[in-house]
Amino acid sequence: MIRLDVEAVFKALADETRRAILDLLADHDGRSLHDIEGHFQMSRFGVMKHLKVLEEAELITTRKVGREKLHYLNPVPIQLVYDRWVSRYAQPFSRHLTSLKLTLEERPMHEVKPRHVYSIVIRTTPERLWEALTTSAFTRQYFYGADVDATWQSGGTYTFLDQGGNVLLHGDVLEADPPRTLRVTFHPAFIPGEVPPTSVTYRIQQDGELCTLTLTHEGLNERYPGFENVDAGWNLVLSGLKTLLETGSPLLAPHA
Repeated sequence: MIRLDVEAVFKALADETRRAILDLLADHDGRSLHDIEGHFQMSRFGVMKHLKVLEEAELITTRKVGREKLHYLNPVPIQLVYDRWVSRYAQPFSRHLTSLKLTLEERPMHEVKPRHVYSIVIRTTPERLWEALTTSAFTRQYFYGADVDATWQSGGTYTFLDQGGNVLLHGDVLEADPPRTLRVTFHPAFIPGEVPPTSVTYRIQQDGELCTLTLTHEGLNERYPGFENVDAGWNLVLSGLKTLLETGSPLLAPHA
């Protein structure tokens, strides 16, 4: 069974202040505690309590950048709730109408702050999760039917191919440390024209029978060509990966 704490998600979303915090992160991701508390007439401790509830529901993730602890919207639990109760009843195009979009502030490209940080907990082993990220037997079941061609060694390359043999995605392997870290450049062939360089990092952390997969997409912002498709695509990929590993069956979702 998928480990989704539905009660925690709904409890977190039921509070007006917590919904307002999520809206803040949607408008400007990667906020510090000091930044967030400046938007509310309550104590620092009160804001921290709300952030703790959101983090326990996995609706936000955090990352240290220098001395600051930054908070990021994590839309994956909402996508999983949607997949469970909405998508099976809705028309296929409704997913595209309701895809969760993160709108990010404009910042210079040289800044190191991540644009998107997603986190998802999966009941699996690090080795099996790594295999699911890097082999065609798995990717074709959750990554839009794509096969992957790569040796997954640092300094190598990788290519995702559709069932017709056309290139969907390709890039360089910057770091490969199985089954812990995979960092690659991201060049989407499905987006026409000039696409600025970005990178994607997958980090796997084991906690008993569970693994936390954190995906960070650097350089992705609202001016990125095809931003909405890439943003919504990561939600589908991660929820599909979790469903596949925990149930053995692929998530039935329309291809974008």
